[in-house]
Formats: sequence, structure tokens, C-alpha cells
Amino acid sequence: MRLHARKWVAAALLAAAGAASAGVTVNYVKPDEFIDMPRSPQDREQVLRDLSRHFASLGKELPAGQELKVTVTDVDLAGWLEPRRWAMDDIRIMRGGADWPSIDLSYTLEQNGQVIRSGKDTLKNMMYQQRISKYTASDPLRYEKQMIDDWFHKAITGSQVGSR
Repeated sequence: MRLHARKWVAAALLAAAGAASAGVTVNYVKPDEFIDMPRSPQDREQVLRDLSRHFASLGKELPAGQELKVTVTDVDLAGWLEPRRWAMDDIRIMRGGADWPSIDLSYTLEQNGQVIRSGKDTLKNMMYQQRISKYTASDPLRYEKQMIDDWFHKAITGSQVGSR
């Protein structure tokens, strides 16, 4: 019985620690109308899930008690989507010209319920193929993640960590 009570106390402490930790909430406004998303509903959902996970992973860098709320209003992925007649999926071609990624978003950074920073930004990575990236070539959103990292460290944390 005593061991069972310890488990409940440990679970309660973990829950309290999670509630006090930093977090990120991401909302997408009319994602079906975004400039450049995959045609397949499953692929679109995967892109949005991956972007949300990436924002959440950056949220771990926020101090305890801070919450970042992001509203994404448009996404234009790197490259151009080219349909393939003989396959069910499309292929993304990246030429490095005017096909850079961009994301339109607004954000609010709160500390213990008080707004400490908010704004609206258009993220762009015009030199996306000329920069060194920590993301592997197998990551389909490597350029978008790099762009989000740069924005997060400049606009949210005020540091240049991760920027090149």
C-alpha cells in the first residue's frame, strides 16, 4: 500500500512539473488554403504535425512559466511541387531560385499569464540552399525548420543561437 501511495505522489509531482514548464501551442488558420502544401490530405496533415512538433521542441528552450502561442496563417514550402503521372505522390523540386520557404504567423509569448511579447512575422529563408543546416538531407522540412529556428532564437529568446 505504501509503494502505491509513492507512485501517486510521484505522478502528481510529474504532473505539477509539466504544468509549470514551458510550452508551445500552434494553431493553423485555413490550412487547406495555404499557398504550398501537398495535395494528399495525409501528407498535408503530416507536414502540419511535423511543424507543430518542431515548434514544441523549440519550446523546451523557454524558461519555466513561459508559454508561446503561434498562429500560422500561410505556409509556402521550399521548392515547387511537381505532379508525377505514374505515381500517386508528387515530388518536390528545389532549384534554389525564387522557391524559398516562407511562413506567415502571429505569436504571443506569455509569462505566468502576462503577455511579454507578441507580433506578426513573415519568416523567409531566401538562401536556404546556401546555408549549413543541422538537419539531415532526409528531413523533408529541413529548410523550414532552419527558418523557424532562426526566427525563434531572434524573436522569442533574443539570442542568435543556431543562426548562421
